Amino acid sequence: MSQSQGIEAEESKPVLTASVNDVRYIVALLRGINFSNRASVTLSADLGIIVTVEEARTLLATSYIYSDHFDEWNYSAEISGPASSQLSDPHVDLSTVTFEIPLNTLIECLNIYGTAGMSAAGSNSSHKKWRREGDRSDDERYGENRDGRQQARGAGNAPGSNRIDQYFGGGSDKGTRARLSYAGSGHPLTLWLAEDSSGPTTTCEIVTFDPEPFIELPFDGDRTVLKIIFKSSSWLRDALSELDPSCDKITFISNPVAEVRKAHRGMPAKPLFRIIATGTFGTTEMDYPNDREVLETFECFRPMRASYNFAQFARTLRALQSSTKTSLRIDDEGLLSLQFLVPVPKPRAGLSDSFIEFRCLALDEEVAS
Repeated sequence: MSQSQGIEAEESKPVLTASVNDVRYIVALLRGINFSNRASVTLSADLGIIVTVEEARTLLATSYIYSDHFDEWNYSAEISGPASSQLSDPHVDLSTVTFEIPLNTLIECLNIYGTAGMSAAGSNSSHKKWRREGDRSDDERYGENRDGRQQARGAGNAPGSNRIDQYFGGGSDKGTRARLSYAGSGHPLTLWLAEDSSGPTTTCEIVTFDPEPFIELPFDGDRTVLKIIFKSSSWLRDALSELDPSCDKITFISNPVAEVRKAHRGMPAKPLFRIIATGTFGTTEMDYPNDREVLETFECFRPMRASYNFAQFARTLRALQSSTKTSLRIDDEGLLSLQFLVPVPKPRAGLSDSFIEFRCLALDEEVAS
């Protein structure tokens, strides 16, 4: 092979090729942040795929799809194209590649066979209670205009189609197997999908766009005033499912354990951790006890109170439904960080922990200590 041929082969090498035998868990991580169609996708050798969306410059949601969730993962950083003109910029991370994609279209493509749904708690009635006017499911949005292209074909109609076997195993479970490929800046994200190696396959090419900057909401752990880890996400999910979806704001009030124990005779006891939902029809209050079976970790460094837009907080419900544990942190300026632990099976054996994170700015003048 000549030197020029070697250079051409290197340039044609895709930035990413990956495959997974069951897309349900990947789709669950994507649906957890599917409240905005414009999504930023970052590819990284260490972290896998990071998908980020934002709303109203106050809510930022990130889903982490680690490389060990895939049966196959081959990534090589793109060092040509737009990045080459930024080599002198020390803030540019050349080990990652970022582009934007319509998130609804990606989820619809992964669910093209209708087998990407999860029969988890997300399908119960509590989800319907929080459904607000204008919210629609992925299936209801299916008929909308798309920014990507889809092409279906029979596996037996194309020569050499049996090569799909090397990407999709011969398992008997009904699920969608997928192979992803991204060639670099300006190229589409290509998906090959199939239910089994002998059935029909579908090729989807989804248009990608140059990334635009998202709001940055860095959370400084040294400025944390409240940190709670719920032993089970159900302790938070069941309480929030009882709230009226027409509420305007949700408030968190917390006090250090020592302050709670100092309750004076004749004075109302200070709450350890209280959630208050306020709306047109009144106020709902819920108190949590200092119980290790409920709050696995509770650290409050000073009395605090912070309020948030309830409609934005409700965006976290789908991620909450898919999670097993929830971490809630608030800093001294009221910045809220919610992390939802989502277990994902490893390709060969065991479980790998992934998570979805939401960060939300507090309402103006609604932070007190």
